[in-house]
Amino acid sequence: MNVDKGEAIEGLWATPQIPQIGVYKLVVKKRVDGIYEWAHFQHRPDGTRKVLFRGELETKIRIADVLDAANKTLRNVYGVTMSVADADISTLDGRKSRDTVH
Repeated sequence: MNVDKGEAIEGLWATPQIPQIGVYKLVVKKRVDGIYEWAHFQHRPDGTRKVLFRGELETKIRIADVLDAANKTLRNVYGVTMSVADADISTLDGRKSRDTVH
């Protein structure tokens, strides 16, 4: 997910490392138009990412619904849930960045 000028990361949640599977993450950004865009993905041990689901929300309060749904499945399958995590942000050329708002 790209964060463009005027957009901001609203939240990032991640599971603990799951052996041979990786880390499941949920990231939410607020776009300039006020819509919340989210992506739920798997960050694999080899560094690749697989997007599982994506969507949009009109209100911030609905983020909890998406997080709860993802956590229910993760708890049933792996016995883990996602909790608040620090954003690991990089530019398109791979440089690390700590800025969350452009």
